[in-house]
Formats: sequence, structure tokens, C-alpha cells
Amino acid sequence: MNIQAVEKSASTQPQDIFIETTSGRKIGARIFKAEHATSVVIIAGAMGVAQHCYEKFAKFLNSNGHHAITFDYYGYGQSIDTHVKHCNTDILEWGQQDCNAVIEYAKTQFNSLPVQWIGHSVGGQLLGMTSNINQVSNAITVACGSGYWRQNSPPTKRVVWLVWYILTPTLVPLMGYFPGKKLNIVGNLPGRVMKQWRRWALNKDYAVGAEGKVMQAQFDNVTVPITSLSFSDDEMMSKENIDSLHRFYRGSDVTMIRVTPKQLGETFVGHLGWFREKFKDSIWAGQILPLLER
Repeated sequence: MNIQAVEKSASTQPQDIFIETTSGRKIGARIFKAEHATSVVIIAGAMGVAQHCYEKFAKFLNSNGHHAITFDYYGYGQSIDTHVKHCNTDILEWGQQDCNAVIEYAKTQFNSLPVQWIGHSVGGQLLGMTSNINQVSNAITVACGSGYWRQNSPPTKRVVWLVWYILTPTLVPLMGYFPGKKLNIVGNLPGRVMKQWRRWALNKDYAVGAEGKVMQAQFDNVTVPITSLSFSDDEMMSKENIDSLHRFYRGSDVTMIRVTPKQLGETFVGHLGWFREKFKDSIWAGQILPLLER
């Protein structure tokens, strides 16, 4: 594994680096170092959500004694050096290549500290697709469900059929990628990612159903304890989505925590709200930090 630091002042935080995968791809990551850290927390983002969105949350972790690592999956954000249509990758490779490399980096650079994982949406699904995930001591999934479209929450279910039955099969062959930025849907994504995601989303057992016994065996091999944190007003993932995904982790001790905005003293959280600074007290300190410090 080759790690290349971007040249910046030694005192500059965070530190931008590139982590090379076993296939030679360079994954853009940011390292947020804390004084007297007690653990390293890897933040694996949602589909199409760039790592910079999690920066304030990462700095909050620093202020509470944890190193933090954010990164972009190959094909967007800081992990792309060509047009997205030339990024020949899929979600399985995000786990097998990108996530594996980030975990290896964390273990190598901070070998005396436990490594913890926070996976937002697809970042929680990738636990079952990352072969070295059991090197992590603790995993938290946030707003993470199966993605099977018929189980999606009503606001998403009413429109997502258009993505899977019309937009993806039409636009990806035509353009070589999914032009989500122009459509204001999830952002630009590599073609193979969208084709694979579509195949999974149309299967009632999502990735496990679409990929079969090999995929279920990978999920079975996950033994790291997992805590699922979900929100009742998630406009994308329903409780059924969330429960379905976590049932695939048959080898893990899984704890399910579901909260309402009212319980948090908030009016709305949704699928993409929790990493915003307004939730620093209610979600970051009130819900996530205690799970990292058990």
C-alpha cells in the first residue's frame, strides 16, 4: 500500500492524503488527528455524498479524543482523476479495494489504537463487502438499510421507480455514467456502480439476493459488533429496509436503535441530516459519542 501526502504545512489540519489500493487506484482521504486519542474512527459516507460533508463531524470527534478518517469511494470527490465515465468500478470494489485500503492505513499508522467504523447508508452496507472488516473493533451504521425499492419510505418509493426502470437503463448506456448532478439525484456515479445498485435495488434481498451464496457468506463472516442508528423520519430508508439489511449480519452482535426527531428535541433529521452541525448536541454527543466510548 502506497500512501502519498499532499504537500501542506506541517501544522495544517486536516491532512489530505491518497491511499493506493491493491489495484493501483488512489483513494482521496483526509486525516483529522486529535491529541491523546483513544481510537481511530473511519467515516464511510453515503452514496454520492463527498467526504467534505462529514468534516465538521470529524472535527467534533477530534475534540472528544478520537482521530478521524474520511474518504471518497473511487469515482467521485477526491478519488477521481478522470471523467467519471472512465471509472470502471462498482460497489463491491468499493468494499474490496477502497475500504480494505483505508482500514489497512488506519491499522498501520495508528497500530496502538482500536479502529472504529461509522458507515452512513452504503457505508454500512459495505461492512459485508470488506474482507478485513473484522480488524475493526466496533461498527456503527447510520440511516443504513437494504435499498430494496419496494420497501423504501413513501417519499422515495413514489419516485425511485423512475430511476431504476427508466433513467438508469436509458442514460447509463447512452452516456457511460449516471449524470445525477444534472438531475439533482445522488450525483454523478460510475456506470457499473449504477447498474449494480439497480440490480440490487430490484431484489427483495438486495445485494445478498442479487449476488447469492457468496455474498451471504461474506456477510456471515462479519463478526464485529454492530449498532444501527436510524431515524423514524428517514425519507429514503424505512424501518423494513433497515431491519432487512441488518438481518444479513448473522455472525455479529447487532443492536438496533431507532429514534424520532421529537426524542432528540428536533423537528426533522431525515436520511442526510445527522452529519450537519445543528445536530452536534442531539445526535453527535447524545447518540453517537456514547457508542464510540463504550
